[in-house]
Amino acid sequence: MPINIPDGLPAKKVLRQERIFALEEEVATQQQIRPLNLAILNLMPTKIETETQILRLISKSPLQVNCDFMRVSSHESTHVSADHLVKFYETFDTLKANNYDGLIITGAPVEHLAFADVDYWDEFCRIVDWSQEHVFSTMYLCWGALAGLYHLYGIPKRQLGAKLFGVFPQRLCDEYNFLTNGFDEVHNMPHSRHAAIDTTELAKHPELHVLSEGFNSGPALIATRDFHEIYVTGHFEYGRDTLADEYWRDFKRGLPIRVPENYFPDDDPERQPLFTWRAHANLLYRNWLNWVYQMTPYELDQIPQTISSLRADSDGRVDKFEA
Repeated sequence: MPINIPDGLPAKKVLRQERIFALEEEVATQQQIRPLNLAILNLMPTKIETETQILRLISKSPLQVNCDFMRVSSHESTHVSADHLVKFYETFDTLKANNYDGLIITGAPVEHLAFADVDYWDEFCRIVDWSQEHVFSTMYLCWGALAGLYHLYGIPKRQLGAKLFGVFPQRLCDEYNFLTNGFDEVHNMPHSRHAAIDTTELAKHPELHVLSEGFNSGPALIATRDFHEIYVTGHFEYGRDTLADEYWRDFKRGLPIRVPENYFPDDDPERQPLFTWRAHANLLYRNWLNWVYQMTPYELDQIPQTISSLRADSDGRVDKFEA
């Protein structure tokens, strides 16, 4: 894993314990290649856990990757120390002059709110608008996916009668797509959300291609045909125990919570859950980084121009690289 993780980031120690290789910053700067430059807009309250989960998936690519962590300035994080944010995170205003090969926008536990009621909604929209010109490919996760589809396409979310909570099978819709190349016809994906995409409105946008969808959980992977935008409605980045931690957290608080579906053996929360989505999660991120590596320009300042070219001729370019 030639990923360049800042010295001192807690995720680095965890990944080393898992025997995942991370480059030292000094060694990374001496390699005669251009690394991919990613930004991660981390909206989750559990900043350190989410950092580790995403870096774990990025790490499986053979490419060298640099990551900048971005935070919103219009919301105060209370679940992580101010020192951690100051040391490892930058605000959008600090990073907006940069161009990036990729951007990952995480979910956030705010799907019960109307988009306009989220305290950082205006800043979120500015970041999404900026990414349209300055980021070669953006991956939106869970609430981030719902929010991105609403802001860019006006596709509303709908509230679910009960929380979608568990690991759900997804049917592959396009086995010859580059992003899902190598996927089995059915793959599992964790979901933990109170809202879903309005599929009637989604169907009005042929530029959005559904790559896989749940039998009961709705569209799982959606992408524009040039992969400039990728929407993941679930949580491929979740570790084995993330849903278990969510379950026990709410259970101990006395909150109404169901045992996550298709997760614990025999639905027994005392038993270790089965990790049934790891391979496809790794494959999705590897395919995405491979696509970005093949298509992004060598000079970062050429990214806006390349994006414009891909928009003008997206069908031919996508066909060229599909499986």
